[in-house]
Amino acid sequence: MDVNDELSAAAWRKATKSGSNGGDCIEVAPLSGGRVAIRDTESPGQAPFVVTASVWDAFVDGAKRGEFDF
Repeated sequence: MDVNDELSAAAWRKATKSGSNGGDCIEVAPLSGGRVAIRDTESPGQAPFVVTASVWDAFVDGAKRGEFDF
């Protein structure tokens, strides 16, 4: 399947703790081949980042360990 087709049919989700105001959040969607699409909730029409599973796992691990200044 073409990545654009996958993105239009993607099941986007965001963290339940992100609140309902929609600001300062990201949404993620699983894609084929273990890839993950990432987009900003404030700009859902912008092209998302598409990363490999290993890049996504490293990001999540770093976020859990407080490596980023969010």
